[in-house]
Amino acid sequence: MSITPLTSKITPLNVGETGSITNGSASNTAGKIESTFSDMLKNLEETQATSDSLLEKLSAGENVDLSQLMIATQQTDISFKTAMAIRDRVVEAYKEIMRMTV
Repeated sequence: MSITPLTSKITPLNVGETGSITNGSASNTAGKIESTFSDMLKNLEETQATSDSLLEKLSAGENVDLSQLMIATQQTDISFKTAMAIRDRVVEAYKEIMRMTV
């Protein structure tokens, strides 16, 4: 399993003197963010399915490598915690934006 860094998907925005974004439109940036979150959630779903499959095999009495089961379980746990941390940050950023006065 290879892990791709998030920094390869993040592109900085250049803000001009007038406050306009000069590195593409906001909808393009939103599409990239949506794509990144979508990929992350798909990865979480895949690791969770792998972990569940190994747990089902173990509970059914099949021969399962315990080290692979523990690795899959920990990968699922780390992915889930990362997703929750990102969700919390997005919610906090939304709340901060809502508190701003126009």
